[in-house]
Amino acid sequence: MLLEDLQVVLKVAEFRSITGAATELDMLTATASAAVKRVEAALGVELFVRTTRSLRLSSAGERYMPQCEKALEMLALAKQNMRDDLDIIDGEIRIALPSDLGRNLVTPWLDEFMDTYPNISLRSNLSDSHIDFYRDSVDMALRYGEPADASVYGFKICNVPRLLCASPSYLKRHKAPTEPQELLLHNTLQYQLNDMLQNVWVFNDGDQTHKIKLKAKRTANDGDQVRRWCVNGKGLALKSCLDITGDLLAGDLVNVMPQFKPNITELWLICPSRQSITPTVRLLRDLFRAKTKTMLQQLIAKGILDKSVLK
Repeated sequence: MLLEDLQVVLKVAEFRSITGAATELDMLTATASAAVKRVEAALGVELFVRTTRSLRLSSAGERYMPQCEKALEMLALAKQNMRDDLDIIDGEIRIALPSDLGRNLVTPWLDEFMDTYPNISLRSNLSDSHIDFYRDSVDMALRYGEPADASVYGFKICNVPRLLCASPSYLKRHKAPTEPQELLLHNTLQYQLNDMLQNVWVFNDGDQTHKIKLKAKRTANDGDQVRRWCVNGKGLALKSCLDITGDLLAGDLVNVMPQFKPNITELWLICPSRQSITPTVRLLRDLFRAKTKTMLQQLIAKGILDKSVLK
């Protein structure tokens, strides 16, 4: 019986299928089946009850699986503790990234990281949807907003102001709004996360809050698509300043109605458990903090953001 055989058995128990487990583990069904047989032979009991149409845990299997899972977790923790002590930087980075930020900024940062640490491999999940660490097989996630789940562990990367923006070409054709109510006269580009349309925009002028519900000219469930529409002069968008830093510095987008500030958010790097915070995670945390600080400082130097954002 091999250690890897136990991992196969746990996957078979999870999927109630040898074929399903083999697909998940990227191996042949025959290989997974042989692993199950080796474990059963070593234990001297059948862990699964098989029929022509189904597979389920036997009574012995139901008793064995929780202990097997705990044993593998202890071995994985021991291995990780050893690597932490030695500051070993290798293995696979499995990270979930927001579509716009991940595609245009973080992926190049990760490329630089992998050049520095050549024993690292990368598996990225680019999506704005909610991430389930276990279902989606990721070890960390870079996400906007402070985590609402108290069971996860995370590091704040930076404050992220959002900006109302438009392209110079759009503003040549349409008079720039000077107050939130005037947005009703403009083409707005909106973002939809899952089934939630982000069509209520909130601004604060220092004295009061202004909330306005808008009809969209164009809507997308991908933040990068909204940004591209905006750069191409299709309308006004409410975007994270990080997502549009390059566009702002190049003059492809301008900050509109700057006296009315949208709600600020935060960028966080989160992990499912304390044990998953490895030396690699800490190095990525420091990298993301350094990169985003540089971007925010560039926007401060251009007068687009206030220095208070760095606090």
